[in-house]
Amino acid sequence: MIFKKIYNIFSTILLFATNCHIYIGRRPSAVDAPAIIIFPIDSCRLNCGFAGLMTCRLPKSQADFMADLTLATLWGKIKKAGVQTCSTGKDFTENYLGGIKTLHAMNKALSDLKREDAQEFLFFQDGRTADLTLAGREMSNFLTHEEKYIEDQAASFNSTDLETINSRLILLKDICWMLEKDILANFQKVLQLTGAASPADVSPHAFRKFHKLNLLLNAVDRLEVRGRDSAGIQLTFVLKNEKAMKDILRQISAMGLDEDYQRRIQKGDLVNSSIFIPANPNAPHTGNSVTFTYKTFSIVGELGRNVADLRNDIQNDRILRCFAGLDAACETALTHTRWASVGSITEENCHPVNNYTTAYAFSECPLYPGIEPHINVVLNGDIDNYPALRQALDTRGELIAPQLTTDTKIIPLQIEKYLKKGNNLPESFRLAVNDFEGSHAIAMTSNLEPGKMFLALKGSGQSIYIGISEDQYLFSSEIYGLVEVTPQFIKMNGETSNGSASGQMLVLNQDRGGGIRGIDACFYDGKVIHLTDDAVQLAEITTRDIDRSSYPHFFLKEISESSLSIKRTL
Repeated sequence: MIFKKIYNIFSTILLFATNCHIYIGRRPSAVDAPAIIIFPIDSCRLNCGFAGLMTCRLPKSQADFMADLTLATLWGKIKKAGVQTCSTGKDFTENYLGGIKTLHAMNKALSDLKREDAQEFLFFQDGRTADLTLAGREMSNFLTHEEKYIEDQAASFNSTDLETINSRLILLKDICWMLEKDILANFQKVLQLTGAASPADVSPHAFRKFHKLNLLLNAVDRLEVRGRDSAGIQLTFVLKNEKAMKDILRQISAMGLDEDYQRRIQKGDLVNSSIFIPANPNAPHTGNSVTFTYKTFSIVGELGRNVADLRNDIQNDRILRCFAGLDAACETALTHTRWASVGSITEENCHPVNNYTTAYAFSECPLYPGIEPHINVVLNGDIDNYPALRQALDTRGELIAPQLTTDTKIIPLQIEKYLKKGNNLPESFRLAVNDFEGSHAIAMTSNLEPGKMFLALKGSGQSIYIGISEDQYLFSSEIYGLVEVTPQFIKMNGETSNGSASGQMLVLNQDRGGGIRGIDACFYDGKVIHLTDDAVQLAEITTRDIDRSSYPHFFLKEISESSLSIKRTL
């Protein structure tokens, strides 16, 4: 009997070996069974990261600009309630650091300070910014003293009090970090991006544009753990004043930048320093839309290099400075860091990519007459049926440049295909994403409907988090890409379905007043998803938890700090 079992086992193995295919470096979903895959590619492992930012239109209120004064008052209360003061009185847990309600109120004041209009106000108020800087230093010194005293006197505290002390110190550390790193440090970063010597040399309109770019560059810096052979960032804005374009062109000419400007506005696939201005910028539906794109790539990626390159390019862009000072009806920004899985590591293959083809001709869309469509896309994951979709486009004569080999290129072209058939942009986006096989996360913007950002998610290999603050949407492929701006978020679910179609699609709209009310959601088949405030979650991390400090890698930081962690645990 035992010999028969052994014979059957070996027969099964032999049958499998003679009938299966052997592959090297293939995705399991892309091969037929039975198969043996050596070095299988898991799309969840070699991944990219993206983020996008849009500010909502809200009325300004002077009350919004009092948060720094509120924070100063609360800090005055907290610093008088240290462990040495509270340990000698009654109700230690209630009074330590002013009580938990005081710390939560301070956290709320910081959230108010992160609003774009509050940031703009403080950027130009040297005195109040200096007061905040002083408060941050005081907090840091206070925390150092508290921890030293508690470490020396740990035996004199009971376990309940120690638990209260530690939890509140962590909260105060987060508050101090957010004040110093998420707010104050960004003022200098924004100033450097503008290329100006002081805030007095920067206009409020310019601040808003460079502020958005800076926040997304910060996000890329954190998202680079997902991929870093290349990166791109894009800023799009619609000018309010139709006559402003002529003034800018005269200014560019006076600065001797005509030749550079003409080179950068040439129609084509997006490369570093590309500028896109529609063929008919005075179309009433879109106004004067302007898009600046920056890209960088390296065969061997290094943490921090991409962001440094992008910051340098933006800082030295004199033409961007000319446009940045103009008032805009809307501003959106998009960024991506890539780990190439489909397509070589080149400037053209960096995201975002647009809808340009070599057979380019101004062909308007029926529902958007007189407007030259410009569609910009970033992708995480893979479009598994990309070769078939590309071949179909080539058959129609819509040729993709041979140097552009990323599967992301097919996305804006599929969207444009449905636009030309008479669909509006949201419906064209929905129809296009239904054509794509494989796990994917997609973000898209277009001059056809400025002030909106489109998101799509399908499958389990990717993720999209939409950070929701009072005046901004900041979405990211990872939660640590958005917590600098807000801890509140909703998470898309690419695996849920309504019985007929999996995948979710969201449209963020700046004109709805922010929050859940500014988001339209549906499944891939078009069935509406009704979002409520219950969908909003609260992140349990801050940027302090994901900071690698001066270490070149997170792993090295963990090793270096392990002894300190053990000491604190003991």
